[in-house]
Amino acid sequence: MTVATDSVGIPAAAEPAPLQPTVPTDEERISVASQWQLMWWRFRRHKVAMASAVVVGLFYVVVIFADFFAYADPQASDAQRSLFPPQTIHFFDESGFRPFVHPITGVRDFTTFQRVYKEDTSQKVYVAFFRPGFPYKLFGIIPADVHLIGLDGSATEGNLFLFGADLQGRDVFSRLSYATQTSMTIGLVGVALSLFFGVLLGGMSGYFGGWVDTLIQRVIEIVSSVPAIPLWMGLAAAMPRDWSVFQVYFAITLILSLIGWTTLARVVRGRFLSLRDEDFVKAAELSGASAQRVIFVHMVPLFMSHIIAATTLALPAMIISETSLSFLGLGLRPPAVSWGVMLQQATNIQTVALSPWLMLPAVPVTIAILAFNFLGDGLRDAADPYGV
Repeated sequence: MTVATDSVGIPAAAEPAPLQPTVPTDEERISVASQWQLMWWRFRRHKVAMASAVVVGLFYVVVIFADFFAYADPQASDAQRSLFPPQTIHFFDESGFRPFVHPITGVRDFTTFQRVYKEDTSQKVYVAFFRPGFPYKLFGIIPADVHLIGLDGSATEGNLFLFGADLQGRDVFSRLSYATQTSMTIGLVGVALSLFFGVLLGGMSGYFGGWVDTLIQRVIEIVSSVPAIPLWMGLAAAMPRDWSVFQVYFAITLILSLIGWTTLARVVRGRFLSLRDEDFVKAAELSGASAQRVIFVHMVPLFMSHIIAATTLALPAMIISETSLSFLGLGLRPPAVSWGVMLQQATNIQTVALSPWLMLPAVPVTIAILAFNFLGDGLRDAADPYGV
């Protein structure tokens, strides 16, 4: 066996073996992970919460592109289409997959004097995607007229009713798209304002203490002790009848946020009381940091995950409040379109028996509330990443 030597006959040293990359263990990854990484890893294990996050995301896609999903003007009415039943979509014809609907004609039943609708099976009207329809402005800026679905060779408005029509002959499917936009944004804006008031006033109460704490806590007790329904009735009666839809929308959002901030404020106050004597807070104060910087830079981020979880759980309460107010006639009023406004027509047993499709707005309400609750449960569990 020969040994490699250098130019002077000294054996050359063996080349070192290349270093193999080491794969960090789970314990090592957890020890160096940030709080947000730990939250995300734990949240991914909650399958129901992950599915609920997808559902909530789909709802807000409808909120953003409500004009695109609606194929008919939500305010366009036709007395000849009053209580028009939902049309059945047939997905296959003789040539294969090609969705179509049969035109429906209305005739008067001279026995009951009610209008009866029947399908004309001798004709087919094909359904196509990305068809032109009524004009709108995408994001309120860009003029457009393309909608997700439409009819080939026929006007979509007045000929397509996927979810039927209401008493005024307005398309329920299109109105449901706009109602989702209204109800979901009222919850989002209301919770954002509640979050601002809750963190600000709760933080001031817990950080400063003394007479500031006493004053804010008395305000919270007064607001919490007022019965909700009489308060809403009084505020609804105080709103001028000549207000526009936008003004009523803004007023309802402000009212809901002014009522809903108290619970979060108490949670934030409790956390501030436990944190204000910590060493890092004292060090920040001694270094000359202002009270605003100490609160929002040093203290609030420590329990931001809990605030996010509480906010997610507060969203369904806001949505239910708006829907209930509008359903009782104390919130948004026509021509505004929301889930509660649409459900006003489903307030008697005759509607349930003869026109059950008018109760369809209750379906997205239920799905949205369940999705937000499951999402909030997942975020609340993920906010404690070291829990079992």
